[in-house]
Amino acid sequence: AEKYENCFDNVRISTNAWDTNLVKVNPLFIAINWNAGGGGAFAVIPHKNVGKIHDGIPLYRGHTAPVLDTDFATFNDYVIASGAEDTKVMIWNIPEELGEPESPDIEPVAKLNGHGRKVGHVLFHPVADNILASSSADLTLKLWDIEKGQEKQCLQGFVDFIQSMSWNYNGSLLATTCRDKKLRIFDVRSGNVVQEASSHQGIKGSRVAWLGDTDRIVTTGFSKMSDRQLYLWDSANLDKPLKNILVDTSSGVLMPFYDNDLKILDGNIRYYEFENDELFFLSEYKSTEPQRGMAFMPKRGINVSECEIDRAYKVSNNSVEPISFVVPRRSDAFQSDLFPPTLSGEPALSADEFFSGKNANPKTISLENGFQAKEKKEFVSAAPKEEETVSPTPKTEKEYQDAYHQLRQENEDLRNQLAQRDVTIRALTIQLEQLKAGSS
Repeated sequence: AEKYENCFDNVRISTNAWDTNLVKVNPLFIAINWNAGGGGAFAVIPHKNVGKIHDGIPLYRGHTAPVLDTDFATFNDYVIASGAEDTKVMIWNIPEELGEPESPDIEPVAKLNGHGRKVGHVLFHPVADNILASSSADLTLKLWDIEKGQEKQCLQGFVDFIQSMSWNYNGSLLATTCRDKKLRIFDVRSGNVVQEASSHQGIKGSRVAWLGDTDRIVTTGFSKMSDRQLYLWDSANLDKPLKNILVDTSSGVLMPFYDNDLKILDGNIRYYEFENDELFFLSEYKSTEPQRGMAFMPKRGINVSECEIDRAYKVSNNSVEPISFVVPRRSDAFQSDLFPPTLSGEPALSADEFFSGKNANPKTISLENGFQAKEKKEFVSAAPKEEETVSPTPKTEKEYQDAYHQLRQENEDLRNQLAQRDVTIRALTIQLEQLKAGSS
């Protein structure tokens, strides 16, 4: 673990109970779901601003309800997406500097509308530029072209809340876990479920991670007796797990992270080596401070000269602590066995190429010369602006208050009614199809 002065302290971590990691990180910034009044917000802080974070830093506001998840763009370190309880997905440009206390808050450059209920997860595509996946409590998972501001695909078939999602190596498939205890794999362009299986049977949260450039998947979750489990799956055949590992009987949700370069699986923080369909336990990091969330630095942002092979960012109640994994070696030479070519941060496909059916593997680079920050590229979206409605102007303070509360209540009632009907219709349709399939 890093020394105190290298931690992000005095951060106001969101207290929302939604199952999310609360933090995301890229080579330049760290994003934190923020506990803010008056709607939803999150903070993006440059790594150079470690230490005590001043009150009143500029926040990323725009959502009208708590922010549930964020994700940095895969190919532009100055762009981030967010999803929130207000049903919106928003895209933001990130200033190079944090800004002084009481500076103006940051406004989104695009708002993506289409979900009927809260947006719980957002995840950028690993190969194609400007493609974002978002999952919602309306039981859908949507794919967006954020540059055009268009919904390109809507994945359905869920009968309960989506708990996590993970892309395969070339981004043609997407694995999901769901509160209905099912593991599903989607062909994202056709929208079809290509594999489905019963997974962990406990009532607590389940997560999924694709194991890099292999066809293997891991899921974490709980048994009916609340034992924490780790399953290894063959993505081409989900009849039963290849491995079933009982981890322990703790109550916290396991968060799986996979290092494709070194074939190491991390989680809470135990690490395993993956080889020949076996998971070999290596070691674990222990701390007296419980963790609420975690993120891992992309490999192009780690300190190669210090033989740092990974860096995690652990969220506690009011701080974020970097945790470095270092291999002790005395040589000053580049350690090529520890640092094979890694993901470059350059897209291999455009969004149009991907949705037309083209596949490609991610581009890779050597880390021998360390991380080289690219010049900032301002993101511009063609997403249509939200239309403004013109209403009669109230004349007194009481009229203002009455109009505000009336409109807010009408909007909330209509939104809830539509969302509930949509969820009910979708669940009944799926159940009917299952009954038809069972009787045929």
